[in-house]
Amino acid sequence: MLLAATTAVASVGSPLLWGVFLAALLFILALDLGVFHREEHVIGTREAAAWTVTWIGLSLAFGGWVWWRFGSRVGLEFFTGYLIEYALSVDNIFVFIVIFSYFAVPPKYQHRVLFWGIFGALVMRGVFIWLGAALISRFDWVLYLFGAFLVFTGLRIVIHRETEVHPERNPVVNLFRRFVPLTHRYHEKRFVAREAGRLVATPLLLVLVVVEATDVVFAVDSIPAIFGITRDPFIVFTSNICAILGLRSLYFLLAGMLAKFIYLKFGLGLVLAFIGLKMLAADLVHLPVQVSLAVVVAILGGSVAASLLWPPPPDVVPQPPEPPAERPEELPG
Repeated sequence: MLLAATTAVASVGSPLLWGVFLAALLFILALDLGVFHREEHVIGTREAAAWTVTWIGLSLAFGGWVWWRFGSRVGLEFFTGYLIEYALSVDNIFVFIVIFSYFAVPPKYQHRVLFWGIFGALVMRGVFIWLGAALISRFDWVLYLFGAFLVFTGLRIVIHRETEVHPERNPVVNLFRRFVPLTHRYHEKRFVAREAGRLVATPLLLVLVVVEATDVVFAVDSIPAIFGITRDPFIVFTSNICAILGLRSLYFLLAGMLAKFIYLKFGLGLVLAFIGLKMLAADLVHLPVQVSLAVVVAILGGSVAASLLWPPPPDVVPQPPEPPAERPEELPG
């Protein structure tokens, strides 16, 4: 379906290239879960750092191949999209911390939830990108809607930088609890268990559903932003997926340090607003992809530097809750 829809939009991705990339993606995911993380364990900082470097290295290598194979313009489009998506993952990390804390997910099972959550995100992002590419190929004015939405979202983030998450108010949680038989006890790493002779969902499955629903919300921001850099579905998809693959290790690496980058969310809002304005003014002003990449790097780098050079007083820094150290007996709520 994705391949058929993207033929209407100019793309560097041939059916063979799509097939090779998807096959390699599935192989890497199977290797990750079946070999490297076969046994559940708590991911330490050193292991998270090693995996973060590995995922970034693989993404840079693939981006380098794209640059070599299709030229500097396409290569810069990939790296710009990758950087935007990777930066936007910071919001996901904060939300993951809140979700895991609220549902008291044991630390050694968090990787399992994130793995299947990101696997589902890959499928949903593919569907979203297919829909976006199909709409753009048929209705050019959709780009203006994307641009206006990004400007609105970016300004809203700049004005209201706090990320508030209330899992107990999430309609997905309420619907799941209402229609799916649910046990309040964790059954180790299982998503489904048998109690009193019937199959029931465990809290781990509920957490997975919440993570998937949360990613849908974030995709609404990130995918239009990358379409603001390139209309090539293959570059949009691969840059998005490469960034998402490193999200798990980034979570375990940055979960305890996230509060230090107090101005990063402000920078993310500016990036979204910039990309939105670029899309709205595309017919009047043409910005080379090199300029777009330079602006994105300057904004994100400046927000990180400002966070380190001028940290706010400790009493105004939002502190995400700490994930539980022990397995709870029952699901909250």
